[in-house]
Formats: sequence, structure tokens, C-alpha cells
Amino acid sequence: MSTVRPACPCGSGLALPACCGRWHEGPGHLQAPDALTLMRSRYSAYALGRVDYLLDTWHASTRPATLDALPEGLKWLGLEVRRHEMNGAQGAEVEFVARSKWAGKAHRMHEVSRFVRETGQWWYLGGQVR
Repeated sequence: MSTVRPACPCGSGLALPACCGRWHEGPGHLQAPDALTLMRSRYSAYALGRVDYLLDTWHASTRPATLDALPEGLKWLGLEVRRHEMNGAQGAEVEFVARSKWAGKAHRMHEVSRFVRETGQWWYLGGQVR
């Protein structure tokens, strides 16, 4: 009997364990190889309610002490990556649009996220909502 594995919320077309799930759970936890992969895994963490992963991948200089639980009934509908740019060897920006639905209303979040690499690990610094 074959097991159907859920698709990754980031929209890659891969099963969750073969995509963002490996960053959330496995030995590679916190070791996304680049800023784009980290951003996609953070989107998936939002979609899956993984607040722990969101905090764990947030740079200490900008990380909030806590992160509120995501609203009950919030459904993430899709991710569109618009741009990924390196800023030198240790920095990157990823521009994306994330769509969601909550309380019967559609929402769209357009953000340019900033990332930094320190000691070989990528961290989310923050973002500017557009």
C-alpha cells in the first residue's frame, strides 16, 4: 500500500518531507542552503502553523521574544516568488507575494524579505511589506 504524502505548501510540487519539511524537522533543521530556500520554508511554516520554526530561523538581532499563534481558520493559498537577489556573499533579498484567506476574505501579502548568512547559516532579518 502506498502512502500519499502531502504536497509542500510552498508550491514546489514536491512532497512536504522532500521539500520544506526536511528543514522543519530533520537533521538539516535551520540549515537551509540559501535565502530562497529559507524563505520558502518559512512560508510553509506559516501555512503549517510552525511558529517554533519561524522564531528559530529569525536572526537574534531582530527576532521578537514571542510570536502570536496564527489566527484560527487562516488558510494560506499560494506563494509567488518574484525576485531573489544576493547582496554580496552574506546577504540576500527575496521578494514574494503570499495569498491567504481568513474570515471569508482574501488577503495578499507582498514583501521584500532580507536575509543574512552567518557562520554558514541563513537567517531571516526582516521584511518590508509593499
